[in-house]
Amino acid sequence: MANTTSTAPSVTVDSTSAGATVIVDSVIAKVTGIAAREVPGVFALGGGAARALGAIRDAMNNTDLTQGISVEVGETQVAVEITIVVEYPLPLQVVANDVRAAIYRAITDLVGMEVTEVKVTITDVHIPSQDDVVETVTETRVR
Repeated sequence: MANTTSTAPSVTVDSTSAGATVIVDSVIAKVTGIAAREVPGVFALGGGAARALGAIRDAMNNTDLTQGISVEVGETQVAVEITIVVEYPLPLQVVANDVRAAIYRAITDLVGMEVTEVKVTITDVHIPSQDDVVETVTETRVR
């Protein structure tokens, strides 16, 4: 799949006598990331190394919305590969199907291109730790 960090324009969506609209691969990857993050049950995007780097970016208030996403873009079609972490105990297939549907919808509606394939890879399941539970209890006691 194409590297999403490419800055070269690759997609001509609309061409008229007045000009053309060009959408860069990284924009399509960002639309994909936003759509996937909105799906209930998606804890994070990307695998282990990408998530570690993402945690550093988040701490600096510089979230990478294309983390864990690879897109291959043609003139009128897009293929997407996305890596996600799912929240436990949600059904993995249901979350993957919901992510796939959200990506199809976002690219079709917002970008105006046909999606040929969305490959979803689940690399981990997030289990809430005891620290998460303790913080929640502490926060509810304090007024």
